[in-house]
Amino acid sequence: MSGSTTGVPETRRRRWWARAARAVRAYVRRAPGTYVWLAILLVTTEVIRHVDTATADRILERRSTNLHHLQVSPVRVLATSALWIAGGGWLGYFALYNVFHVPAERWLGTLRWISVAMVAHVGATYLSEGVLGWAIHRGLAPPKAVYTLDYGVSYALAGVIGVLTYRIARPWRYAYLAGVLAVYGIALHQNRDYTSIGHLSAVLIGLACYPVTRDRPGVFDPVAAARALLRRRGGK
Repeated sequence: MSGSTTGVPETRRRRWWARAARAVRAYVRRAPGTYVWLAILLVTTEVIRHVDTATADRILERRSTNLHHLQVSPVRVLATSALWIAGGGWLGYFALYNVFHVPAERWLGTLRWISVAMVAHVGATYLSEGVLGWAIHRGLAPPKAVYTLDYGVSYALAGVIGVLTYRIARPWRYAYLAGVLAVYGIALHQNRDYTSIGHLSAVLIGLACYPVTRDRPGVFDPVAAARALLRRRGGK
């Protein structure tokens, strides 16, 4: 009897872990691209953490989408710059990817989602660096700014945040859009730098990707979702 009594809780724990593991696998499988990207970012973040400052600078400089590299090796730096995190920690981006990239990939499908992200990444990079090039030409920025360090995933994220506007039901869509434009617009007004120009440009590029969303079903109504959640909780 003593053996069967101690075995029941252990069996229940194993079943709980098995259910949790299945739920996690199902969640990840619905947005495979997002989690592959996050895995790569985790590796590259750990690389930077475990090398000295000089080595880290050399690694990131080689992957910077500055004006110099965009002239001599644009494809290489545009691809590799999106595999490193600039500012903030991996856990912060893990949260942001789950809030924005996961629903976007599930809604659009992996191919359309990554297309929006990369178009925003590339387009915003060229727009912001183009403004910097103009400033250098006009004497508003120093010539050495062609080597400015510029890398990271934030332009792609901003583009996806922009395209998710079309996932939200009216009239909440307009409140979401106003909030997004306010956040990035205020950042541009306060910082007045080329990165802020890139972020706002990426959001606008995401908004311009409306054609890829037109045949996608499943508009999200946040109020209806909240009511459904409250009903389920009330029924338990």
